[in-house]
Amino acid sequence: MTQTHSKSRQQAELAFGKLQTPFFAKNHAVDELQAAVDARDAKTARLKAARVAKELADRKSAVAALVTKRTKKTPTACPTS
Repeated sequence: MTQTHSKSRQQAELAFGKLQTPFFAKNHAVDELQAAVDARDAKTARLKAARVAKELADRKSAVAALVTKRTKKTPTACPTS
């Protein structure tokens, strides 16, 4: 069922279509930019969490090494007569 429209209606439909295309393209571009921003934010959050976990592990190992070093340095109790 095809409808036949007048020539002026067909021209108006074409003109309207030409106006809509850039509008929807702009929305698509905004969506792409937002997706890139969201991906960057997610990656930043992942990297920050990994960095914080590494720093915590480094601190724990440094404390453990320091405790081990100090326990080795402390003299054993010498019995005095």
